[in-house]
Amino acid sequence: MVRIRVLVVDDHRIFAESLAAALAAEPDVDVSAAGSGPAALRCLERAASEGRRFDVLLVDADLGGHVPGTRPAAPVRSGDEDGLVDGISLVTGVRAGQPGVRIVVLAEKDDPRRAALALGAGASGWVAKDCSLSRLLSVIRGVLRDETHLPPALLTGVLRELTAARKHRTESELLVESLTPREREVLRCMVAGLGRKAVAERLYLSPHTVRTHMQNVLGKLGVHSTLAAVALARRAGVGPADLDGPSAGDVVERGGQLA
Repeated sequence: MVRIRVLVVDDHRIFAESLAAALAAEPDVDVSAAGSGPAALRCLERAASEGRRFDVLLVDADLGGHVPGTRPAAPVRSGDEDGLVDGISLVTGVRAGQPGVRIVVLAEKDDPRRAALALGAGASGWVAKDCSLSRLLSVIRGVLRDETHLPPALLTGVLRELTAARKHRTESELLVESLTPREREVLRCMVAGLGRKAVAERLYLSPHTVRTHMQNVLGKLGVHSTLAAVALARRAGVGPADLDGPSAGDVVERGGQLA
């Protein structure tokens, strides 16, 4: 019998333990539970190192109390138990590090916007926490067949959200394409959180030249602050500069002004 390895990730201990116990009663399911994002990441890393990777993650949509759509609670990487990793960030990190793992988000209520965010991050399903065990098992087995599962009532709203997000991304990509190669380098440094002086050291430019480039970036992107430029860059798929070179400087924005 092929067994399905499931990891339940929920910071509500009673719910996590109850769900794990119910799933463990199935003859073809092995289940573990983690109470936080960092704990889940450690479980995944340990299982991978031992050659017994998890097949499916069941992740609490409200993990860490973060509201998706705003800045993530913390970078998705192993950390202290007190470190916050919200549910959507966890989906993103796990899909990047272990793309073979299928992820189902468990939610208290249906929310098209949040469900679209979860799917966009790489989740394969969105399921109500109060659904039946048979329904949940059907979803678990379905995502392992590369199916995507959504409640029927959410389908129209999620498609609308995904379409709007795609349009927004396309507009952002066009704006980024208007930048010169040097301005894109500067933008990637901004996304990485480098201050003006650190960018200057990294690119072997004068601080005055870097400031001019930053101002040009803001103007071409049609934004008035560095944080807005970074948000637009991320929507366009612009990643941060590799920080294996000079050390990062201060945050590039103080009170909405360039540092």
